[in-house]
Amino acid sequence: MPHDIDITLVLPRYLAGPGDPAWVTVPLHRACRWSTGEDPLVPRVILTSPDQLAQLRIVPDPDPAEPRWTLRHAHHGDQRAWSVTFNAGTPVEIIAAVTDALTDPAAPQAASVDPYETLRAAGWHAPRHHDGRPSPQGMTSPNGLARVDRLGQEGGRTASWIAEVSVHDLPSVWRACLDGDTPPHLVAAFFGALADETPLVREPHRVPHLAATHGRTTTGRVAAGTLAFALEHRTTALAQRTTPPPATPPSGPHVPKQRRAR
Repeated sequence: MPHDIDITLVLPRYLAGPGDPAWVTVPLHRACRWSTGEDPLVPRVILTSPDQLAQLRIVPDPDPAEPRWTLRHAHHGDQRAWSVTFNAGTPVEIIAAVTDALTDPAAPQAASVDPYETLRAAGWHAPRHHDGRPSPQGMTSPNGLARVDRLGQEGGRTASWIAEVSVHDLPSVWRACLDGDTPPHLVAAFFGALADETPLVREPHRVPHLAATHGRTTTGRVAAGTLAFALEHRTTALAQRTTPPPATPPSGPHVPKQRRAR
């Protein structure tokens, strides 16, 4: 018999805890045809894109200060090699926003005029220096728990993006780094996932303590099938994405044929 189960909705979403890695890995494998490593002796997950240019590595039990997720892309055409890393506490839905944008055949490649536009629209603001002046290189969430910074250029590389969630003087909840050559539409997808005000669903016993003390949680009940098929529905939707047809060039003005003079 169908039955209901307890759930907890968590906001802000960056406090929801990591969630199930399958939310990222299953669609990459089934919908986007990323291949998996076959070596059972390697204690990590490795997924490689069909064109062999991108690879996602997941370390099962990394050092707390080291990233668990590493997404790399090789140099290709005019696009320089780039990498993105996430620590173990990063919600999988935020990571999925990046991998979904990477694999979307219709994803726009153009850079946003203002990379902070999405964050600013969600109420994020520029942190201030000790003298009270706003810093143009960073943005802080309304509750002060999440921050994005733009690091300076080094060795000819473009400045990197660093995102960190922390509470007062406690160790970071999680940290992400997008190097400066990460495509702009992936950076935009990451910022959009950070600022998204849609709550994340978690099982009550998996809600982090910080979410209860520094965030907003709401309990409820849903049909068991709703959660059981959520990943399947997500995978199916991603598999159905298609490449948009090329734009038809505008036709020139109609010129009537001239009649031959008699």
